[in-house]
Amino acid sequence: MQRKTEARSNKDRTESTLSALLTAARGLFAEKGYAETSTPEIVTAAGVTRGALYHHFEDKLALFRAVVTEEYLAVAAEITTSAETMSGSALDALMHGSRGYLAAMADKGRVRIMLRDGPAVLGQMALDKIDQETSADTLRRGLAEAMEAAEIKKLPINALTVQLSALFDRAALAISEGDDPKDHLEVLDAIFVALK
Repeated sequence: MQRKTEARSNKDRTESTLSALLTAARGLFAEKGYAETSTPEIVTAAGVTRGALYHHFEDKLALFRAVVTEEYLAVAAEITTSAETMSGSALDALMHGSRGYLAAMADKGRVRIMLRDGPAVLGQMALDKIDQETSADTLRRGLAEAMEAAEIKKLPINALTVQLSALFDRAALAISEGDDPKDHLEVLDAIFVALK
């Protein structure tokens, strides 16, 4: 009985430490950016030791990659929730998913982590891989469903996903700098309608 309690306790401590590190790093990367954030600041904010940091992550870059992945997962969840609340067509779900994406990207810290520091720190290929494993698949699936339902033209799905994903990212960057989200949603809706 003692061993089960001990094992559970160790697992809880590990999860708690990992969560504290990711939360602290996310806050600092969002506020200051990757380059201006140091590992001593992260461990202080997390309330853990440097040893704990390096037990979970090889270095600051590995921690940043984990934070970026968590951000992409959060965005994918927001997109999915927005798209699933729509009971209409696949095209309607795509339009609602775009609203979910822009709502998720209203966090300037998220924009900094994913769209500014992410490509600069991890490189576009690594970031594209994270995107493919998390949020890009939501767009690809939505487009495939709309094509299968004959609601949009059949086009090369990978190329269409890449181009629309870039469009969404540019819209999020522009909105983070002060553009009106309604303007960008109007354009995104028009692009989806034009794909009919």
